[in-house]
Amino acid sequence: MLTLGIDLGSRKVKLAALRDNRLLWLRDFDTIPFYKRYGGMHEGRLTIDFAALDLFAGGEQPAAMVVTGYGRNTINLEGARVIPEIQAHVAGARFQTGRDTFTLIDLGGQDTKVARVEGGILQDFLMNDKCAASSGRYLENMAQVLDIGLDELARHTDNPVALDATCGIFGESELIGKIVEGHPLPRLCAGINATLVKRVLPMLRRFPQDLLLVTGGVARNQGFCELLRQAVGAELLVPEHPQHNGAIGCAARAAAQP
Repeated sequence: MLTLGIDLGSRKVKLAALRDNRLLWLRDFDTIPFYKRYGGMHEGRLTIDFAALDLFAGGEQPAAMVVTGYGRNTINLEGARVIPEIQAHVAGARFQTGRDTFTLIDLGGQDTKVARVEGGILQDFLMNDKCAASSGRYLENMAQVLDIGLDELARHTDNPVALDATCGIFGESELIGKIVEGHPLPRLCAGINATLVKRVLPMLRRFPQDLLLVTGGVARNQGFCELLRQAVGAELLVPEHPQHNGAIGCAARAAAQP
């Protein structure tokens, strides 16, 4: 059976297809161009031109489709079942790692989610969507200030420059000041990664830290993950496809309940 999961993220739209509960393929698109080219509205529901996307060979259609993501409360996708983000990400983490007891931290483009799962059951969760200073958008903005790519930013952890601003916008001004002071690029990058760790630690402290699963686009930042591991002192695991975790979870939920 073919199932499709869709994560309508703030920065990326991610899709995952499973066949007989095995991962078939992953796709992603920038959110705004995706909606402009493939999206539409029909009687208050989002429609997607799957034919134009050319995802399925021979015109095959998924037996079930589940969607989640940014804006899930106001956008219902025609032909799909809608589930909360946290359910999608927990399902994706379990599918990708085979673990049933863990603390999950998902750092997306504009929000951060932390959840505790024990024996495969969601026990509690927190979500910070009021400020992008603890999300991937913060890293994107700071990398732009430094005029570097995210890959370069992710390389550095040593001797971080202290950055204390709690707001993403003020953080940019503070970073410019540190540049003017003459701090070297590696220390500035390490400081940015360390600052993001500092911002998510208060959310993590509410939950056990026996095993920490990190998902979302920020999980691809090796520097952040290493500094986070040092800060919590726990086993840290990044699934193979962290950015597509929500879409994979949706596809897994579609397979479990077609």
